[in-house]
Amino acid sequence: MSLCVFALIASEFMPVSLLTPLAFDLKITEGVAGRGMAISGAFAVVTSLGIATVAAHVHRKTLLLALTALMCVSGFVVALADTYATYMSGRALIGVVVGGFWSMSAATAIQLVAPAHVPRALAIFNGGNALATVIAAPLGSYLASVVGWRGAFFSLVPIAVIAYVWLWFSLPDMEIRQREAGSSASVWALLQRKRVLLGMLAAGVFFMGQFALFTYLRPFLETVTQVDATTLSLVLLVIGVSGLAGTVAIGWFLRKRFYGTLAIIPTVMAAIALALMAAGSSVTTTTALLALWGLVATAAPVGWWSWIARSLPHDAEAGGGLMVAVVQVSIALGATVGGVLFDTNGYPSVFALSAGLLLLSGFLVCLTARANRTTAIGHTT
Repeated sequence: MSLCVFALIASEFMPVSLLTPLAFDLKITEGVAGRGMAISGAFAVVTSLGIATVAAHVHRKTLLLALTALMCVSGFVVALADTYATYMSGRALIGVVVGGFWSMSAATAIQLVAPAHVPRALAIFNGGNALATVIAAPLGSYLASVVGWRGAFFSLVPIAVIAYVWLWFSLPDMEIRQREAGSSASVWALLQRKRVLLGMLAAGVFFMGQFALFTYLRPFLETVTQVDATTLSLVLLVIGVSGLAGTVAIGWFLRKRFYGTLAIIPTVMAAIALALMAAGSSVTTTTALLALWGLVATAAPVGWWSWIARSLPHDAEAGGGLMVAVVQVSIALGATVGGVLFDTNGYPSVFALSAGLLLLSGFLVCLTARANRTTAIGHTT
């Protein structure tokens, strides 16, 4: 499962490191190419809200294998795309896989291991996420300089094939759970709770702000910081390594000050976005700022999934599906709005938008914490 997560995350975010050559080859602007992130997010949303109904009638192992096979197909389609429409079709397929896989991850862990080991199982799943964050972007950038962007996308196909074969032999049969058929309805019921609504808004605005900037990082580094291909790969590697460190360390901070940590992360990222606008021409300063960005940004999803477990212990599956939908809509919006601004007004407008959204996310976290305290007091009385 962790290997599958690695291939999935690498496939989802590969365009970030390949945006410039991809746009040139398909004869489109970088802003339009970035919408490949948006369409995968849109299809992930639709899938995440409907996968529970499918899971009520199809064995989970069969469904996971089908999603993994679809990831292989997506890699082929994108790598062989000769038109923008074909490229977007391949990106839509990976969106289906993202929505289905992440929505089922918690429920799959519950069926695979004893209840006491579920958190550890989910941590192992997310280990593939962290590893992909470390090496996928710099490796994609390097491969693009050697075998082209098509070769970079195609390199993920054998990994997906290995994951498929491994899952085929290693996953046990997992019985159908009929209760999943009604889970999509409870997703909407959750939004009627004030603290859930505020928390989802905070998470959504956070991911929109993050990917409004991150999607267009390569064009910024090439045109403003003026790095070459080797330096670009190195900078992306620094972001990934610091992100892995942040993922390991964030647990301690969450235990000490949970909501404080969730609020500080977007605030720090907003400051980084503004600092990049002022000092983006310096390779050293930009690398240091992006290292800090990777440290906190990559760790943030751990905090938000912990918020689901903490705030919705009896509705974790419905809450997880809702979180997947919120995150993917936010990524799609961030990539789309960021692309329009990048094409029309350049990177400063994108970075300013990112900073504003991230500051708003920090404020919404504070409101979520306040609503959570009010709910806790109400339950006590």
